[in-house]
Amino acid sequence: MRVFLTGATGFIGSRVVPELIGAGHQVLGLTRSDEGARWLVRNGAEAHRGTLDEPDSVASGAAQADAVIHTAFDHDFSRFVENCDKDRRVIEAMADVLAGSDRPLIITSGTGMGSPPNGGLAVETEFDRDNPNPRRLSELTGEAVAKRGVSVAAVRLPQVHDTQKQGLISPAIDIARQKGVSAYVGEGLNRWPAAHVSDVARLYRLALDKHEPGARWHAVAEQGVPVRKIAEIIGAGLGLPVRSLSPTEAVEHFGWLGPFAGMDLPASSASTRERLGWEPQGPGLIEDLRNMDYGSARPS
Repeated sequence: MRVFLTGATGFIGSRVVPELIGAGHQVLGLTRSDEGARWLVRNGAEAHRGTLDEPDSVASGAAQADAVIHTAFDHDFSRFVENCDKDRRVIEAMADVLAGSDRPLIITSGTGMGSPPNGGLAVETEFDRDNPNPRRLSELTGEAVAKRGVSVAAVRLPQVHDTQKQGLISPAIDIARQKGVSAYVGEGLNRWPAAHVSDVARLYRLALDKHEPGARWHAVAEQGVPVRKIAEIIGAGLGLPVRSLSPTEAVEHFGWLGPFAGMDLPASSASTRERLGWEPQGPGLIEDLRNMDYGSARPS
């Protein structure tokens, strides 16, 4: 298939490119820069110029493809609500050119959308439409465009990591550097699910090759890593003390990350593994954090 891939030069998308090409697909990758276009061509893909701020430019790429994988998202979390609405507009624009066909549209969401309203393990069959996390808008939009005849599925992401980036943990590391302490909330027993970026890339490819309209897939290798353990590894890496904060203190310490810092978000991928035959093989989150080069951030 000729696959239009948004976020094609990003952290996850750049790993999806070789996964798709290795499986025999052609890739048309969205990029907003000359450098990105050159990277795509060097890696066997075609480049399509566009930006999330111009949904029509993204839709024109979708119109040229047999399938779409949408990994792009504006990760400026200081504008998180606005960026979730931007994602809505992009999904709707692509849906306009895909409606009435059987061309797959695979969108991206977070595993927290599968958490039951009363707490517990997030699962693929659950969708809390009243979830306070504004990222719910991506899946709500997916449901809406499905009613217009778009063949939609969703990949839900945990903390996606390697030794360079680790989802929300990367800004937590920056905050620890700035504040001089690696912190967690309360006893730090709340958990975040995780998966290595190579495993996540493979899941996107499997979700395309075994496309099921309406499916929700969980890219979860580890159901839940305790946040205290994450903070301890960060502290060791940075040479900083590790400290427990009250929920009130956490708001000031973490800033925009504060609402996430104390959340318990364990997630299962049992259904995904069974239905897609996906078995994670990459290193775990703690291993990647332990092997990260914290470099000049260490005190002298």
